[in-house]
Amino acid sequence: MDMDQRRDQIVSLVNEEGNVSLTQLKRTFPDVSETTLRTDLKTLDAQRLIIRVHGGAKSVGFAIGTDDLLDNRSARRSQEKLEIAHKAAQLVRPDTTIYLDSGSTTTELAEALPDMRLLIFTNSLTVATKLARLEQASTYLVGGRLNTYSMCTTGGSAIKRVGSLSFDQAFIGVTGYERGNGFTCGSDDEAVLKRSACENATQTVVLMDSSKVGRQLTFPVCRLDEVDTVVSDGDCPDEFAADCEAASVTLL
Repeated sequence: MDMDQRRDQIVSLVNEEGNVSLTQLKRTFPDVSETTLRTDLKTLDAQRLIIRVHGGAKSVGFAIGTDDLLDNRSARRSQEKLEIAHKAAQLVRPDTTIYLDSGSTTTELAEALPDMRLLIFTNSLTVATKLARLEQASTYLVGGRLNTYSMCTTGGSAIKRVGSLSFDQAFIGVTGYERGNGFTCGSDDEAVLKRSACENATQTVVLMDSSKVGRQLTFPVCRLDEVDTVVSDGDCPDEFAADCEAASVTLL
C-alpha cells in the first residue's frame, strides 16, 4: 500500500467511525510508524479532509461538542450493538428501578427488554419510544433541553432531576475508552448527566462495543474502577480485559 492509498483509507475510516484514535490507526496499519501516521493526519487536516484532534482525528462532518448524529451512530456496528443489547437485557430484574442513558446501543437495549414490572427513567427520546410497547413497565422521560444530535434531553434541569433519584441499575453509553483516563464522550452536558446517573445507581453498567477501546474524547464520564460491569461484543483487546479484571469489573 502506497502513501496515497493509506491516506485515502484513513479518511474513509475516520468518516465511517466519526472519530478514530491514533491507537486505532496503529492497529489498522501495524507496519507504519507512529511518526508517519501523525504526518498523515497533519497533511489530511491541512487538506481539510479530516479534523486532527488530540490523540487522533474526527470527521469533518462530526459536530464539535456532540457525540455525532444518532442516525450515523446507529448505522455503525449494528450487529455488535444488538449483541450488547441482548446481553445487557439479561441483567435487568423485575421490580427494580433502572436508568437508560441516551444513544444507539441503549436504544437497542430498550427494544430488547422483556415486558416486566420496572420503573424506568431515561433522557432519550428514542429509548422512550422503544419502551412505549411495554405494558408492565412505567417509563419516565427526564425533562431538559433537547439535543437534536443525540435526540435526548440535557442541561441543568435534566442533571438536577437525575441527581435527585436513585437507581438499582444505570445503563450508560460511552463514546470512548482510553487506558488510564477511563470512559469519555463528546458532549460536556451529556458527560455530566451520565456521571450523575452513575453516582446515583447501586450498579453501573457501561455498554461499549470494542471499537471504542483506545478512543479518547474530550469529556470524562467515569473511571473504569467506578463501574461494576462492562457489556461489550466479545472482541475487546486482551489489555482491556486485564484492566477490567484488575479493577474487579465484570466484562461480558
